[in-house]
Amino acid sequence: MVAFIVRRMWQALLVIIVMSMLVFYGVFVIGNPIDVLISPDATQEIRQQIITQYGLDLPIWQQYLHFMNALIHGDLGRSFVYNMPVVELIASRFPATMELATMAILLASAIGIPLGIYAGYRPNGWPSKAIMAASILGFSVPTFWIGLMMIMVFAVELGVLPAGGRGEAVSIFGIPWSFPTATGLQHLILPAANLSLFKMSMMIRLAASGTREIMLTDTIKFARAAGIDEFTILRRHVLRLISIPLVTVFGLELGSTIAFAVVTETIFSWPGLGKLIIDSITSLDRPVMIAYLMMVSLLFITINLAVDLAYAVLDPRMRQGDGK
Repeated sequence: MVAFIVRRMWQALLVIIVMSMLVFYGVFVIGNPIDVLISPDATQEIRQQIITQYGLDLPIWQQYLHFMNALIHGDLGRSFVYNMPVVELIASRFPATMELATMAILLASAIGIPLGIYAGYRPNGWPSKAIMAASILGFSVPTFWIGLMMIMVFAVELGVLPAGGRGEAVSIFGIPWSFPTATGLQHLILPAANLSLFKMSMMIRLAASGTREIMLTDTIKFARAAGIDEFTILRRHVLRLISIPLVTVFGLELGSTIAFAVVTETIFSWPGLGKLIIDSITSLDRPVMIAYLMMVSLLFITINLAVDLAYAVLDPRMRQGDGK
C-alpha cells in the first residue's frame, strides 16, 4: 500500500510540473496585458518602466522560472487590475464557489443516487421510465436556459426565492458562509439546483446501469436465497458494489463543478471565482489567470489522487495488481 501511494504521488507531481508549463505558456501567448493596462497616451518611458516593473521584458523561460520559484514559496504574484496579492484575491472568492459547488454535488448525489438505484431495481415500471426520461433532459437542456427559467418562475412570477446575490453570510473560523443563515440559504437554492441538474442526471444513469447489472449477478441470487430482505440487499450489496464508479464521478464532478461554475455564477450574480476569471480574461490580468488555472489543475490532480487511493481501499485487487 505504501508503494502504491508513493507511486501515485510521484505521478501527480510530474503532472503538476507539466501542467504549470502548459498553463504559463498558454496564457503568455494570448495577448500582452500592457496593451490593456496602459493608456495609449502614455509615454514610452512610462510604458517601459511598467514593463520592467512586472518583469515582462524578460524571456518567457526566465519569467517561468521566476514564477515557479515564487510558486514554491507560496507567492502567486500580484494582480495587475486589483493591485493585491493573487492568493488573497482568490481566497476571498473561493469560499463562495466552494459552497455553491459542494451544495450542488451533495444535492445531485442525495437525489440522483436513490432515484438511479430505484430505476435500475425496477426498470420496467413507469416511474423508472419517467426518471430515465427526466435524466435525458438534464443532459440536453442548456444550463443557462434552465437558470433563466428558474429566475423567471421562482423569483419573478412566484417571488419565493431571490434572483441573485449571496445573501447574508456568517463567519466560521474566519471564512464567510451563507448556508447557515435563512437569507443565505434562500439565495443558495436556485444556483445550487441549477448547477446540480447535469450532475444529477449523470448520477441517475450511472446508478441505474450499475444496479441493473449487479441485480443479475450471483451475489444477489445467493443473498436472496439466504433470505436477506430486498432493502438490505440494496443497501449492503448493490450500493457497495456500485460505489467505485460513484466515488469517481463524485470526485471528478466536484472538481469540474468548482472549475466550470462560471455560467451559473454569472446568471445568478454569485460572487465566486467564475466572475473573477471572466474579468481577468477581459483585462488580461495574467497573474490571476495563471493562478486560477493552476488551482484548477491542482484541484483535479488532487481529486484524481484521492480517487485512486479510495479505489485501493474499496478494491484491494487494484493495489495488489499495481504492486505486481
